[in-house]
Amino acid sequence: MGKRSIIVALIIMAFGGIAANQWLSPADNMPSTSLAKPQYDSLDLATSFIYDNPRKLAPFSLSDQYGNTFTNKNLTGKWSLFFIGFTSCPDVCPTTLNKLAAAYPALQQISDSIQVVFVSADPDRDTQTKRLDYINFFNSDFKAITAEHAQLFPFSRDLGFAYAMVGDGDDYQVDHSASYVLVSPNAEKIAVFKAKPKPGETPQILNNELIADFKKIVDNT
Repeated sequence: MGKRSIIVALIIMAFGGIAANQWLSPADNMPSTSLAKPQYDSLDLATSFIYDNPRKLAPFSLSDQYGNTFTNKNLTGKWSLFFIGFTSCPDVCPTTLNKLAAAYPALQQISDSIQVVFVSADPDRDTQTKRLDYINFFNSDFKAITAEHAQLFPFSRDLGFAYAMVGDGDDYQVDHSASYVLVSPNAEKIAVFKAKPKPGETPQILNNELIADFKKIVDNT
């Protein structure tokens, strides 16, 4: 069994035998009782869900696009908006980054301490230089982090993301979650932004809903 096949097998086993897909979100398999925090009950959120028990992420160590270590300390004192993908992604990732780059000024108006963090699920191909060039095309303020799968997989799972390699050879694809996860300045995972499917349309998180929900969360935290 090849290296990539082993990775896929481990990921499939970890997710109960259900392979990740392009539109899998961390909220899909959550009991409904886990998404309602009392102090947020009055909020009318359009595309996001509040976790019942915000908690700190387990200790992690990844690398950003400059080769700097990215750890739990990089989350303290900042709102961090995470999403997962890979630089060779043909559609979802560039679309998402374009949308986040467009929304970023409005998000900064709400909180100037926000950081957008792109998690690469393809460490074998997404080198430091490739991640740097890729993220700078969209917004040089954004972070682009990754690590070997041994560190990356538990980190992404802790955030609520799923990913899996599909295909053989150099042209394999990476199926991955398409939601965003928000981590508070206390370094606690607090909310997930999830696309709402509409008949005949590709599921997507609308910027106006993202911005409105982010403001409500920040104002009530």
